Amino acid sequence: MEVVIHFDYDSAVVSPQGMRALDPHVAFLVDNAGWRVRIEGHCDDRGSERYNLELGEERANAVRQMFLDKGIADSRMDVVSFGEERPAAEGTSDDARAQNRRAVVIHLKR
Repeated sequence: MEVVIHFDYDSAVVSPQGMRALDPHVAFLVDNAGWRVRIEGHCDDRGSERYNLELGEERANAVRQMFLDKGIADSRMDVVSFGEERPAAEGTSDDARAQNRRAVVIHLKR
């Protein structure tokens, strides 16, 4: 099970739509203590490698904070940034770049 939260250009702010998308995943984690999540931060191809790794981490941590605010223990979450290394869409079109500005939440069995 996974969810993808998209971000605006050069932003690590979770949108209201992104917050709503996380709600079923919070409920799942509350009901299933044997599961944890990995939160991956991703960026589009603009910016330096270092900048994109940092922005990806900020995006993943913004989602992590949403889970913390909903009562999910930090020990049940891992955060990783891939910067621009793992694009969801190839190319430099606005649409491709928008798809690549994301955080991915992946549920993992303990």
